[in-house]
Amino acid sequence: MARREPEPSTASRGASGDDPGAAASSIDYGKTAGFLSVGVGLTGIITYAYFAIAAHVLGKHDYGQVAVLWSAVFIIVSTLYRPIDQLLSRHVSERLALGQPVGEPMRVAARIQLGLALAFAVLALVLRGPLQDDLLEGNETLYWVLFSSVLAYAASYYARGYLAGVRRFGLFSALILTESIFRTSFAVVVAVGLFSGQSVVALGIVAAPFLSLMVVPFAFSRRAEAQPDADPPLPAGGAEDGGGSDAVAPAFTMAHGAGFAAAVLVIMFSEQVFLNAGPLLIRATEGAALAGFIFNVLMVARAPLQLFQAVSTSLLPHLTNLHHREDEGSGAEFQHSIRIVLGAIVAFTAVVALAILIAGPQLMQAAWSKKFSYERIDLLIVAAGMGLYLAAVTLNQAALAQGQVRRASIRWIACAAGFVGWNLLPWIEPVTRVEVGFTATAATLCGLLYLVYRRPVERAEDVIDPGSTRELEAQLAAADEGT
Repeated sequence: MARREPEPSTASRGASGDDPGAAASSIDYGKTAGFLSVGVGLTGIITYAYFAIAAHVLGKHDYGQVAVLWSAVFIIVSTLYRPIDQLLSRHVSERLALGQPVGEPMRVAARIQLGLALAFAVLALVLRGPLQDDLLEGNETLYWVLFSSVLAYAASYYARGYLAGVRRFGLFSALILTESIFRTSFAVVVAVGLFSGQSVVALGIVAAPFLSLMVVPFAFSRRAEAQPDADPPLPAGGAEDGGGSDAVAPAFTMAHGAGFAAAVLVIMFSEQVFLNAGPLLIRATEGAALAGFIFNVLMVARAPLQLFQAVSTSLLPHLTNLHHREDEGSGAEFQHSIRIVLGAIVAFTAVVALAILIAGPQLMQAAWSKKFSYERIDLLIVAAGMGLYLAAVTLNQAALAQGQVRRASIRWIACAAGFVGWNLLPWIEPVTRVEVGFTATAATLCGLLYLVYRRPVERAEDVIDPGSTRELEAQLAAADEGT
């Protein structure tokens, strides 16, 4: 396996026992990854409870509109706001590591985020007719929920980036967890009869990011005296090379260090296309009811993917550390780790397929109400796609650890474009287009990422150093999906 440095890094020596401080830091980092994984897992479960309750309390058409609304909101906010989240995470953490003020990156990021939010607001108002009449079937309430929630998420993602940068992981988890709790509470009050109607359920989508920001004052109230939850990583070169507090952080610009974040954003956007484009395209051609149906079917893939974040989030630092280690056998251990995860995915997919064969349609109706009927073959196709997709995510983490982020992002966006193109073919039944397209594209992506993983072409600037802000950035990018 290719190595970027002739001598073991600080993190590598810690892994092999020569640097107790680095070893302790690695243990703390592992605890942080586990803590984040638990928080994200709980967030995902509560989020899916929101849709399960909505499916039971709303009619097929009304539920389908809510599913379309959520898909549109999530694609927009993931595309617009994740770059600022990532840049804040990196540059605030970097300046804390250097003992320098964080005000400059915070001010610049705030201006950029405000500009993006204003640009969306203007565009959404100009395109109100198509959005309200075509996408949301003339529903004015849903349009304003879409408009307001996208603006609210500008503040939410800014807060996420800041909390990650100052390593306030408890508040970071609290922010995304309270967001999902508030969203689901709007569906619960309809289910228990305190309120009724689609509008109340949909309001949870806009109320959640606003109400979750109540945790942010706790971060800023201690800003002057707060310390990171763990010792921040040394800047490149470490104290031995003139790093530490005497080093000067580079100017905060969109161009500086944005290549890695942009490539990760491409991957994340492609994920949203895979998981949300199907319902949106069906809504455009077949109506909201069928869009809600395919949204439910794709939950066979979405729910395991959300829970898999606990594995993928912790897998990246583990593989990164192995990639940097120079001791004999680290390469074999790297390969072995991948094989173990892929083997577990195969076993899990087999269990899901068996459950579908035994009682798949009945389980779906129990979870999402009896308003829809589900065919076993449809669920089995998506289950196969789920297994292939989880394998692709695993291989993607291996590629990122090897410094292959640009090559991986090209494969992701190409497959996403192919998936959309396939779903535009008019002579194939709509539900079949989405199900077969998802599985076939997941298989293609898995194969392409496997080739990247087996044949790395390393670029030094893409390699993620263990314990660095870029490792944290990539972890949070993985953890933030679906929340």
